Amino acid sequence: MRNNRASSAVPVVILGAGPCGLACAHELQRLGHRDWVLLEAAPTVGGLGASVVDEAGFTWDLGGHVVFSTMKSFDTLLDDLFAPHELLHHERSSFVRHSGRWVPYPFQQHLHHLPVARAQTCLEGLVAAQARGRAPAGTDFGAWLEATYGTPLVEEFFAPYNRKIWATALSEMSASWIAERVAPADTSALRQTRVSGTTPTSRWGPNAQFAFPASGGTGAIWKRLASRLEGDVRTGQAVLHIDEAAKTLLTSDGTVLSYGSLVATGALDKLVAMTAGAPAQVRQAATALKHTTVAMVGLGYESPTTDRRSWLYFPSGETPLYRATNFSRYAPANVPDSDPGRYSAWMTETSLPAGTLLDEAGLVEECDTALRRCGLVPDRAQRVSSHLELIPYAYPVPTAGRDTALARIQPWLERHEIYSRGRFGTWRYEIGNMDHAVTMGQDIARRLVHGTAERIYTAPRPTAQEAVHGR
Repeated sequence: MRNNRASSAVPVVILGAGPCGLACAHELQRLGHRDWVLLEAAPTVGGLGASVVDEAGFTWDLGGHVVFSTMKSFDTLLDDLFAPHELLHHERSSFVRHSGRWVPYPFQQHLHHLPVARAQTCLEGLVAAQARGRAPAGTDFGAWLEATYGTPLVEEFFAPYNRKIWATALSEMSASWIAERVAPADTSALRQTRVSGTTPTSRWGPNAQFAFPASGGTGAIWKRLASRLEGDVRTGQAVLHIDEAAKTLLTSDGTVLSYGSLVATGALDKLVAMTAGAPAQVRQAATALKHTTVAMVGLGYESPTTDRRSWLYFPSGETPLYRATNFSRYAPANVPDSDPGRYSAWMTETSLPAGTLLDEAGLVEECDTALRRCGLVPDRAQRVSSHLELIPYAYPVPTAGRDTALARIQPWLERHEIYSRGRFGTWRYEIGNMDHAVTMGQDIARRLVHGTAERIYTAPRPTAQEAVHGR
């Protein structure tokens, strides 16, 4: 029964205790502002960065997270939360499963691992594509890949892998999000590699080195951050309704909260749906936002960890998973009794279109079979744990119409002092890492307190017509 308790206005209410929401609360506290309320629908903190321990004692993350950063403020926060010995550091060792062999990642920089004829065809296609020049502005993702890498390389890897991970036709996706997400290919270096037979020594990407908590999984970061908060943190408190005109919200236990500013870090489409006065154009724009669902299947074996690689990509349609993470390699504490000499743990991820009905038992068996078939798990290894977590909102898909939709939604929300941030709050995959989420949380706190500019979030600008009709 709802008690409809009313309360006096809280200067800032934060929705979601994931990396962004926790960072926002922590920064408000650091700035001397403790009069805030943080509401989290789940029973625990962490959001998409949470970790779970299954009945057999294996720790699993909600997807393949690693700790790396290009943001100094995130590094400072991590240093404050963990002593040096509490973080384990790794060099990335990642491979792509292709035609029964392992090709080092990034695939396009290691074509010499392919059969000679295929490697030559891919290289010729790459050279021809680069000779034609860059893809024109506004090109869809599929066309951008063709223009950047050439048809053979796209057919060998890029198209099957990206269709698999995004569960979306590449022609429906924008290419505006790419930035550091897709590695380049140097044709002169590839030619030299073919002649010398040596592998390039450069390590592309910001996650070439990464850290991981010695115990507790990625979720340990957010539990520690939450433990530093001295304000009002309420878990198990879902928000059902927002009245942006009255600046009130209703929670699942019947509490009515009045707020000055609302920082929302959950899914933007859900935020719009629960906001009473959102106009039809804004609601319609929210329906255009697409996302993937990911099934994380964690498989624990009574077999020692012997593989030294970090994670592996599976572009082929022969297996449902798109990535397998060597989770016992990340930290010994991820297996029972911290004993990688006895146990191993593989975390697999399978992407699904939102709303897909899933045969959970069947998926577990398919993932187990795939790991054994490609030699990651010995045929006779006893499986002692099978844990599945369905993550309904896993990745926001950068569709061609995304930016237009955001340009209608976000300015309207901000006019009502509702600030939507974080991976799904901005719906921008290109700023969807943990360090991005933390930075956005810190930045919106500083903006609310001091009016300072945000570092990585830039509000989309509506057209003149949208500004008039989207009020």
